[in-house]
Amino acid sequence: MEELTLTTPSILFSAISLLMLAYTNRFLAYAQVIRSLTAQHDQTPTAVTRKQIENLRRRLYMSRSMQVFGVASLLLCVVCTFLIYIGLQTAAVWTFGIALLLLIISLGISIQEMRISVHALEHHLDRAEKEHKK
Repeated sequence: MEELTLTTPSILFSAISLLMLAYTNRFLAYAQVIRSLTAQHDQTPTAVTRKQIENLRRRLYMSRSMQVFGVASLLLCVVCTFLIYIGLQTAAVWTFGIALLLLIISLGISIQEMRISVHALEHHLDRAEKEHKK
């Protein structure tokens, strides 16, 4: 096994930071949509808005999980860098491996959340096409 250098976990710092920025933007977009949808549902409750709120709740929790795993990955990359710095190579290798695993989990949740988002948008497009044909 080759030794990790300080640059190995540091490479992920910028990638994870950009990923976290994208996750945060997605979270803020959900917050805005949820606020307007719940206001609409409070005024005129329908089964459609109720389903949309349920869908958004699920996606919001997935977004939170993506962020938690992403932040944990970043934290472990920092810990790994510190372990390399103080000369604990074996602990650094394991820590970096766990950080990569957490990042993989975060990205996997992101893929699943995107699938749900696309499915919800397809439902809206199908409804719009049906109304347009009438």
